[in-house]
Amino acid sequence: MSTDSTVSLRLVRNATVLVTVGETTFLVDPLFASPGELPPVSETPNDRENPLVAMPDVDLSHDAVVVTHRHFDHFDEAAKETLEADVPLFCQPEEADAFLEDGFTDVRPVDDEQSFGGVTIHRTPARHGRGQLAEEMGPVSGFVFDAGTTLYLAGDTVWYDGVERTLERFEPDLVVLNGGEARFTHGEPITMGVSDVRAVRDATDATVVVVHVEAINHCLLTREELRAATEGVAVPDDGELVTL
Repeated sequence: MSTDSTVSLRLVRNATVLVTVGETTFLVDPLFASPGELPPVSETPNDRENPLVAMPDVDLSHDAVVVTHRHFDHFDEAAKETLEADVPLFCQPEEADAFLEDGFTDVRPVDDEQSFGGVTIHRTPARHGRGQLAEEMGPVSGFVFDAGTTLYLAGDTVWYDGVERTLERFEPDLVVLNGGEARFTHGEPITMGVSDVRAVRDATDATVVVVHVEAINHCLLTREELRAATEGVAVPDDGELVTL
C-alpha cells in the first residue's frame, strides 16, 4: 500500500461510479436510463422494470470512461447516446469492436495494462457467478487504477482465487465490490453476497466499499442487510463520496 496520490470514489447508481485518482477522473460502467425505462432481467424472482431508482444529482464530469463489460446495467443505450463519441474509452479486448460500432472513436482495449492521465490501468480477472452460469454470463473484468495509491474495482464477480490473487498482487488501498447478490431463479448468485464481502474483508487491509445494490431487479441483497451482516465495510448511498 502507498499514499502517493489521492483516491476517491463517488457512487452514482448501481455499478456506475466516478473514480478519481490524483487529478484524473474515470466514469465507470455508465447506466443512464430513467427509472423503469428498461425491462426486468428475465428468469429472476420478480418482474420490476429497471432501473429501480433515479440518478442522483451529481456532477458526472470525467476524463475517460471504463466499461467492465457490456451487460445492460453497466452500459446502456442512454449512455451510448449521451457520452462524447471521442471520449477515451477503456474496455475488455473482446468488446472493443462493439464500442467502435457504437460510434466511439477512441476505444482503448486493455489486454494487460494501459496508462492514462498519470494512472496505470490494469485489467484483472473476474468470474460472474459459478459453474456453467459463469460461462454463460460471458467475459467480465475488473480493473486496478494505480498512481501510487491504488484502487481495485472488482467488477461483476464472486469471491474466488482470481480476486484473492489480485488483492495479493496489488495490495490496494481501496477495494470496490459489486454486491447485491444478483441472482436468477436457478443457480447460485452471480455477484457478491455477504460471505463474498466478508472473504474480501478478511483478505485485505484496504478500505472496502460495496456498490451495485438496490438498483436492478435481480439484486436482492439490500444495503441494510449488508451493513448489518458485515463489519469494517462501507455501503454508500447513491451520490455518496468515499475517500481514504
